[in-house]
Amino acid sequence: MSETIVKDGIHAMIDREDMDRFAIKWRDAYAMVPDAPLVQKTFGLWMCIDKWYTDGLPEDSDLNQLFMLEPSGQHLLKEIGWCEAAFQPQFESVIIEDRGDTEVVQDFAGRHVLYFKNRRNGFMPEYIDHPVKDWQTWEDNVKWRLMANTPGRFDYLTEAMPAAIADAKRGLMMTQRLIGGYMYLRSLFGPEDIMYKVFDEPELIHDCMKAWLELTDRSIAEHQKYVTLDELFMAEDICYNNGPLISPDMIGEFLMPYYQQLVANVKSRQIDKQRKLYIQIDTDGKCMPVIDVYLEGIGMDMMSPFEVASGCDVVAVAQAYPNLVMSGGFDKRIMAQGKAAIDREVERIFPVMRDRGGYIPTCDHGVPEEVSVENYLHYRKRCIEYGN
Repeated sequence: MSETIVKDGIHAMIDREDMDRFAIKWRDAYAMVPDAPLVQKTFGLWMCIDKWYTDGLPEDSDLNQLFMLEPSGQHLLKEIGWCEAAFQPQFESVIIEDRGDTEVVQDFAGRHVLYFKNRRNGFMPEYIDHPVKDWQTWEDNVKWRLMANTPGRFDYLTEAMPAAIADAKRGLMMTQRLIGGYMYLRSLFGPEDIMYKVFDEPELIHDCMKAWLELTDRSIAEHQKYVTLDELFMAEDICYNNGPLISPDMIGEFLMPYYQQLVANVKSRQIDKQRKLYIQIDTDGKCMPVIDVYLEGIGMDMMSPFEVASGCDVVAVAQAYPNLVMSGGFDKRIMAQGKAAIDREVERIFPVMRDRGGYIPTCDHGVPEEVSVENYLHYRKRCIEYGN
């Protein structure tokens, strides 16, 4: 006697006619349906919002209404880090040094950061020290904070997972956010020291990555007891203006074995064994040199946010990689130049990418303070015009 398939969004996907309409838009984007309506979302307002308030935007403004944003068609599962590792407990945040107009602060990730006094957001901070320098600092100060069996590690599940189940039953995409291996190593060592450690102490790097895999895998396994995942979304930031910060060979040696094991483990645990698991890599900078590395290494399906100042062009990348789902790619500098410049870029990108499918338009990174509310609103109106 065959088992009855329960179409509840967890054991099997619900029928399209029963699906949340915004979930349909997200799923069509990921499935690269040609000429599908565009997802209406924003990205990067954390850099400009304080300036907008200073310039007169009421602080109680409903930004979703103002910028005509839609409810998301995905549910984000978190708690596995993003730009920093998921420390439990976190480091104590304390002021290390007063430098007049600035101060050095130990942040929650154990880094020493130079900030303007009384200001923590709206600019790129300067990191002057990182918590891991050698085996001793790794084991004494950091590794134990990454153990999956730390008391309290999974206390959030009781509150978080009922909402995830409810959204899965509406057909929303279950997206697991997690810190990628390079971003994780960078937060531990700093970008410069990594380049020495891969040569001088490769076993230390591997031990750090083993801890990353064990914690990440266990955490995702807890989530998979409740829902079937649609996406692994890794914050990687492995590229800069001219390309990757470590070589493809180093990516292959120090990251890919752990990524491949994680992906295999996640797929093996899926409640709905037929569900497609999308893999998205988020990296700033010039990403083109690593696209093939992630395609071949872990079957990457999606990439974001394609920084134009680093040489990225979503139209050119779309032509070179017709099966790659993409998000981002709208030049933040053009947003500051006025409506005519915005219109020219919209007309260059949007018709091509909508016809192709598999594109979610957003700014290519944080929206800078030079972009006015008026300009950003004009950009959003054009997104609506092309998106419907």
